Amino acid sequence: RHPIVKWAQRLDDVFITIELPDAQDVKLKLEPEGKFFFSAKSGADKIPYEVDLDLHDKVDVDGSKASVGNRNICYLVKKAESKWWSRLLKQEGRPPVFLKVDWDRWVDEDEDDVDTKPAPDMDFGDLDFSVSANKMNMGGGEGFGAVEGEDDDDSDTEDENVEEIPAPKKDASSSGAEHEVKNV
Repeated sequence: RHPIVKWAQRLDDVFITIELPDAQDVKLKLEPEGKFFFSAKSGADKIPYEVDLDLHDKVDVDGSKASVGNRNICYLVKKAESKWWSRLLKQEGRPPVFLKVDWDRWVDEDEDDVDTKPAPDMDFGDLDFSVSANKMNMGGGEGFGAVEGEDDDDSDTEDENVEEIPAPKKDASSSGAEHEVKNV
């Protein structure tokens, strides 16, 4: 069985995240020529999972790191040469179905110099919440979803053909009795 494997890259590194909650007996083998092997067991039944990948190029085994968490295993694989890979795997063609792009960590090649270290814990310490929701296109303010200059028409087309039926008057003889309602 294969767990979901997500990947992203920078000029010097490749991030590989294996989504496997409560992984036990985690084993990793990384070889300089780019051979990446992972195995672990998960769940009450200790179901075995493994991933065997031939990475696109050579890697620096000593500069690479691993972190085992409760929900996933993250690997920071250091590239042997600082260059962008055209794909994660040596093999061309369609990647395996369990291999996906990690859009949370993805940075385009031309944006790599902007921020080289992604924040894995999503620290929003420098986020300015004073910017209004309307300026950020997040709605929630007046005119949400409306085009500027559009009339605010409170009438609904569904209500135009509905006839209002007056509530029946209650008298002593009809207490507890059901009232007949006419649909128009």
